[in-house]
Formats: sequence, C-alpha cells, structure tokens
Amino acid sequence: MKKIIEITNNIRTLRFFANEMSQQELAEKVGVSRQTILAVEAGKYSPSLELAFLIADAFQVPLTEVFHYERKDG
Repeated sequence: MKKIIEITNNIRTLRFFANEMSQQELAEKVGVSRQTILAVEAGKYSPSLELAFLIADAFQVPLTEVFHYERKDG
C-alpha cells in the first residue's frame, strides 16, 4: 500500500487578509511569475522548500500557517 501526501495551502486567504494582495504582487515579492503563484495556490504545483519559506515570509507567518499536508493511504 502506497502512502500519498496531499498538500494544501491558505494562500488565497492570506492574500485576502493582506489587503487583498494580488497574485502578481505576491509573485513580485517572492521572485516568481504570477502563473507560478496561481499554480501553487490552486494546488497544481508544489513549491520548492525555498519558495514555500519565501511565501510564508511575505505574509510574515510561520510556514505551517501557509501550507498543510495530510497523509492518505493510496
């Protein structure tokens, strides 16, 4: 039996509470494209550890407030 890890995030919520920060504004703060932020936010792309920390830093919150993971049996 294979273990599957599902990663979710709160980026959209954090952007809303950061004066409705746009995806473009967040992308510029962390040095990636808006499309990358879109893909991460939608759960279609898992960010590198470095990018994950940069995103958390942009919101001035711990990494665990931005990203969550759950193990599931596959």
